[in-house]
Amino acid sequence: MSLLEQIESVKQAAVTELQSAEELPALERTKGAFLGAGGRFTALMKEMGSISKEERPAAGKAMNAAKLEIESALVQRRETLELKAALPAEPADFTLPGRRRRVGRLHPLSQVTDDIVRAFRRLGFAVADGPEIEDEYHCFDALNTPADHPARDAQDTFFVDAAGRPLLRTHTSSVQIRVMEKMPPPIRIIVPGRVYRRDNADATHNPTFHQIEGLYVDRNVTVGDLKGTVEAVFRDLLGSDVRLRFRPHYFSYTEPSLEIDFTNALVKKLGKDWLEIAGCGMVHPKVFETVGYDPEVWSGWAFGFGIERIAMLRYGITDIRLFYENDVRFLRQF
Repeated sequence: MSLLEQIESVKQAAVTELQSAEELPALERTKGAFLGAGGRFTALMKEMGSISKEERPAAGKAMNAAKLEIESALVQRRETLELKAALPAEPADFTLPGRRRRVGRLHPLSQVTDDIVRAFRRLGFAVADGPEIEDEYHCFDALNTPADHPARDAQDTFFVDAAGRPLLRTHTSSVQIRVMEKMPPPIRIIVPGRVYRRDNADATHNPTFHQIEGLYVDRNVTVGDLKGTVEAVFRDLLGSDVRLRFRPHYFSYTEPSLEIDFTNALVKKLGKDWLEIAGCGMVHPKVFETVGYDPEVWSGWAFGFGIERIAMLRYGITDIRLFYENDVRFLRQF
């Protein structure tokens, strides 16, 4: 049986067993049997290194699609079983007298993050995660950031007093490197997460904030793909009246590099014509070479923007510190 046939067979078996799980513990055991360290699907992923270069693109594409389908079946079944477990064993009599209970709600940043993730999932992106305490290689070196770059200075970055000089990651781009080290193309991921920088100059900056980065790698990927994706997502998040413009910029890990400005009714209310909202560009060939991708075969784009910036625009908030003060008078508004 070829690797493609094995992928399809294992995927079908995983989806069938996940959908038939009757309890959460059984669901988690099935997840481990296929996606765990010794799981059947994980074992297939390890075989990618043993196949020929000609077979690898098709196998990688099938592997990514199968994994997304398995993870989707897992999420859907988990939601069903969690709802089932939350239901009372006996019917409740809602005519009985009682006290009104205040129901909790998601933090506004969590609400915005969920909306962003949903927008990208609709376009076929998977969510990736990585460590917040990073090493300089994944945070800077692998991203073609020179040793004398200002971001590598102690006045801009939080370094941890430990062997190896670890640091609190300054962006979630480090996760892109970790994903590319482990997986062959094509890749389509987003990486939401907390990042850290020595920056609290005003009410729009904070030493810790949330960022979401995206990476798309495949054959014949263009700037046009990048523009279309970003435009679709921002219109989903901020309204159909969103207009974007792309300006040349410099980032060490993309070439060409661009900054994105946008405008809509929310920006006009701030008395501005345009507002810078994100950075992006085509992945630099040196970054591909570092992770073992052939830049003559593969191309891709990456982008990054702050989640707090989207939340501040959506809700008309002018001080980023309000998100972290945990004042219930503020939080009850969302």
